[in-house]
Amino acid sequence: MSGRGRLAGRVAVVTGAASGIGAGIAVAFAEEGADIVVAEASPEAVAEPVLEAVRRHGQRALYVQTDVADAGAVQRMADAALSRFGQVDILVNNAGIFTESRVEQMPVEDWDRVLGVNLRGTFLCTRFLLPQMLERRWGRIINIASQLGQIGGADVAHYSASKAGVIGFTKALAREVSTRGVLVNAIAPGPIKTPLLDSETEEWRSGKLAELPIGRFGEVSEVTPTAVLLASDDGSYYVGQTLGPNGGDVML
Repeated sequence: MSGRGRLAGRVAVVTGAASGIGAGIAVAFAEEGADIVVAEASPEAVAEPVLEAVRRHGQRALYVQTDVADAGAVQRMADAALSRFGQVDILVNNAGIFTESRVEQMPVEDWDRVLGVNLRGTFLCTRFLLPQMLERRWGRIINIASQLGQIGGADVAHYSASKAGVIGFTKALAREVSTRGVLVNAIAPGPIKTPLLDSETEEWRSGKLAELPIGRFGEVSEVTPTAVLLASDDGSYYVGQTLGPNGGDVML
């Protein structure tokens, strides 16, 4: 285990870490000295590049196949992480899915699945890993929201609602646990070049690009420093905040 870095000696669970922002955060945490649990719905072979990157930085890596919307699967993931490492210091609730549909045409199943993964999944992972943080009076929970949870978006009411829920959950949980050593914050990225962005229609991407004051989509590397900040002692006075690397799409 690395003895250097802002996260030296820490153990982090990152959900949805096989690609995109989750993968970037997992590797950035390993660079800072954390051991990583990759909680991912995709098969292990899909996550292998991230696991290898973690190990190249001298850190331990554990893969647990996890559907975050399934309470039993999340409980098994938490048990596996705690069995392997003894504790989990940092939880990044990143796993998310995205579909597009007008509300009047939206399949009920789409609504349920998007809310299930994006919001229920955030709750479940927190529910099963928070108690041991509180027992040790130290923990960091970082919930990956979206600027669409702040401003909404046509054709993505379910996604927007799920991410608005993540922001509300972040604020409420922060009020419950911050005096007991667990800091809870959210990151609400704008459109970032990831497989999730690729799943959006060309029409949607073109329209969103035209709205961005910065005139371009973001890179994963422009989000990961915010996660490192919130996970480390450098972020020790951030409580219930939603930080927005969004290219100016939301200005507060």
